[in-house]
Amino acid sequence: MKRNKIMYWVATGLVAAGMAMSGIMYLTNEEMKLNFTQIGFPIYFMMLLGIAKLLGAIALVAPVPLNVKEWAYAGFGFTFVGAVWTHIATQTPWVAPAVFLVLLITSYFFYKKVRVV
Repeated sequence: MKRNKIMYWVATGLVAAGMAMSGIMYLTNEEMKLNFTQIGFPIYFMMLLGIAKLLGAIALVAPVPLNVKEWAYAGFGFTFVGAVWTHIATQTPWVAPAVFLVLLITSYFFYKKVRVV
């Protein structure tokens, strides 16, 4: 059981930290705005994603109701799959979102095993 909790917190911590940093970048980095507009995404979508990433990161590590955590996992799952797809379609590096998708799956697997609230 201790190993499961360690695996859960390591994977969850990495996902939450990565998404918090990404959310901050989405909200503050001018280069990110340029990149989003170059591939045809509106700026408001980037702002929405930035806020959602910050809230999702908090939901993964905070003691929130189970359904909120489940929604955070689902939202990040859609985000990572969409990011991999977008990066492949725009011929930009796609490995980072794929790695985060694997970390998210690992986190969710161990979340179900240890049921940390």
